[in-house]
Amino acid sequence: MKVAVTEFVTLDGVSQGPGSSTEDTSGGFTRGGWLVPHMDEAFVRRASEWLDHADGLLLGRRTYTAFARDWPAITDPDDPFTERMNSLPKFVVSNTLKAGNWPPTTVLRGDAGEAVRELKTRPGRELQVHGSARLGSALLSMGLVDTLRLVVAPTVLGTGRRLLTHPAAATGLQLVRHEATTRGLLLLEYEVTGDAVVGDYEGVAKLG
Repeated sequence: MKVAVTEFVTLDGVSQGPGSSTEDTSGGFTRGGWLVPHMDEAFVRRASEWLDHADGLLLGRRTYTAFARDWPAITDPDDPFTERMNSLPKFVVSNTLKAGNWPPTTVLRGDAGEAVRELKTRPGRELQVHGSARLGSALLSMGLVDTLRLVVAPTVLGTGRRLLTHPAAATGLQLVRHEATTRGLLLLEYEVTGDAVVGDYEGVAKLG
């Protein structure tokens, strides 16, 4: 399987608490819910298409705990995500969680990198990271991410936990798909290409 990371971020890179004011208040964060005003049908459609590629979910403990509480409680038969989120195999990276309560769940203990490398050898399409920003950033730094999908909200918060702050080697990305919704979200899909490419600017004439 390939590892695909999907994250919601602001223009200044904050990934904390996109869904509600109470979603994640750690560190005294009070500006949660910044994605909600910009959600529309185009966003839901694309997010649903991304989830279509999943053969499993890979989550950190904090996100897993929140998802395990919330997703089974959704009873709307028309919700486009609930049935798949509840039925997909879940793999949670944690050395403190004893067992999962959102079946089917496997707890990955020990070295997260080694556990994910083993999962990548299994047949399937995508092992998807949703939320779990610290896990996603760590896996990117380890060279274990194949696809990065970002939903960028037209908002600058100036505070909050940012997505790409994990100390990491430089990483190159290739933009393979992009679109903007009517409410201003940028939906960006990248393939990870390896090391970042750098160079020296020597004039416009050489850019062609």
